[in-house]
Amino acid sequence: MSSMPFHIIATDHTGITVSNLERSLAFWRDVLGFELSHCAHHTGELASEVTGVAGAEIALAVLKGYGHKIELLEYLAPKDRKRIDVRPCDVGSVHVAFTVENLDDVLNAIASSGWRTAGKPQTLCSGPNAGKRVIYVRDPDGITIEFMQPPDSKNEVGIAELT
Repeated sequence: MSSMPFHIIATDHTGITVSNLERSLAFWRDVLGFELSHCAHHTGELASEVTGVAGAEIALAVLKGYGHKIELLEYLAPKDRKRIDVRPCDVGSVHVAFTVENLDDVLNAIASSGWRTAGKPQTLCSGPNAGKRVIYVRDPDGITIEFMQPPDSKNEVGIAELT
């Protein structure tokens, strides 16, 4: 039991800032199979106060599926927002990981959608995920998603020392 003066109840969603909401929505919905929950548009004091970004204007879509929600956010303002190329090793980089039945099927669907892998699928040989086949995928904005295939599959490619 935690001695913290508060209690986190659960995770709610993972938010991802994107450059083109429609393009990202099409991928998450049409390629990965998430269901669109709702869309919204936030501006004014509410958007600025919640985000800490003066003049924020946000178009967003919330998708749900596989026991998790993904919130895609396209900031329409301020105009001086930055586009950064964050690598998985850079401080501040985050990713969401999904367990899949067949990694090769996922990679084929991703390749036909315009996303790309960051490397090659590898099989983890140690740690709590030993035996899982894993790969990072990057979207056109450089956002990373990890896919993990449980060890009971017959598709083994390489060995990695990742944990």
